[in-house]
Amino acid sequence: MRLIKNGQVLINHTLQSMDILFDEDQILDIQENIEMDVETIDATGYTVLPGFVDVHVHLREPGHEQKETIKTGTKAAAHGGFTSIFCMPNVLPFPDEVDVIKQYIEKIKKDSLVHTYPYACITKKEASKEVVDMKSISELGIHWFSDDGVGVSTAKIMKEAMIKAKENHAMIVAHTEDMAYRKPGACVHESEITAKKGWLGIPSACESAQLIRDLQLVQEVQSSYHACHISCKESVEALKEAKEKGLNVSGEVTVHHLLLEDKDVQGPNWKMNPPLRSHEDRMALIEGLESGALDFIANDHAPHTKEEKNRPMEKCPFGIVSLETCFPLLYTQFVLREKRWTLAQLVEWMSTKPANRFGLKNTGRIEKGFASDFVLVDLNQKYVIDTNDFESMGVNTPFNGWEVYGQVKETIVSGKTVWKG
Repeated sequence: MRLIKNGQVLINHTLQSMDILFDEDQILDIQENIEMDVETIDATGYTVLPGFVDVHVHLREPGHEQKETIKTGTKAAAHGGFTSIFCMPNVLPFPDEVDVIKQYIEKIKKDSLVHTYPYACITKKEASKEVVDMKSISELGIHWFSDDGVGVSTAKIMKEAMIKAKENHAMIVAHTEDMAYRKPGACVHESEITAKKGWLGIPSACESAQLIRDLQLVQEVQSSYHACHISCKESVEALKEAKEKGLNVSGEVTVHHLLLEDKDVQGPNWKMNPPLRSHEDRMALIEGLESGALDFIANDHAPHTKEEKNRPMEKCPFGIVSLETCFPLLYTQFVLREKRWTLAQLVEWMSTKPANRFGLKNTGRIEKGFASDFVLVDLNQKYVIDTNDFESMGVNTPFNGWEVYGQVKETIVSGKTVWKG
């Protein structure tokens, strides 16, 4: 058993001076002034929050270990206060059949520092031609299927996947991208701002058209569906309308799409897919999160090597790293500066709601009987984001040098400290 003492604990949306007694399985007690002869963590000056949950992380291993490994990626997650993550399936070999996935699960168990849940592919090799054997894969305990990185190209295949997912009580987690809208070399949002810089743009319809198609299929099949990294106002509106119809759908938004716009793009570290869009789109995302049209925050942590990101804009890969900067960036901008959100709201979107949507029982809140997953944060600590401090192998971020508050000091997973500053 261990004991956290003297911290301000977020319980039922309010900060309270409480002690927390826990073991490796669960929170045993929450009271004022617990006195026990056990290992004690002094949280004086710190805020104790439930561990964050990220349903969209690229760990790169197996197949792309030069960018990130399970060990380094989950250490980065712990550094950012994330105690549960879901890793995307665009690795090699693709997790699209039982034997491969069994080996993948064993590798994760061996190397991961946090709770790590792998996705399986929707289609074999993410090729949009043949739906995977969802029944056999679901029997392994994997209930989330994604072809992240590409959209499922035809309505016929996506409908078949939704039917199989429904039969197996699984969720389709979709990266929506209709490549008919994307010209070769396109790398930023299609706007006058980016065109003046000589870059070829990607229109919002590249995302929203396929999302609207998928939502129509969800209405037909009545399946469970989650939309990745929503970036434009048309997608927010489509999800809002789907929810008004009572469909079992949800959507996530990333930190970079909440904070940055097309006018901010300076080079490869501002290149991500979907791209940073207009001010109007960014405001629609913020308002969509606040209204419930969007459900929670995810990162789309996407490490690349320096060599890859040093290529010309049109030839370098999409994506940025974000696990280690998510909380301080959002806390600083929306809670401290704009006073638009409360700390409790931010934690709902970073922990409680993703845990609930993805079926992580007893996760996402500090409550007796819940998992002993915590993050200790110094909300008053001002510091400068420095890629030299990253645990991730990737340093491709547009936020290097930003001054923020809310430094993670310690992360506890299943009762054990896995990262400490």
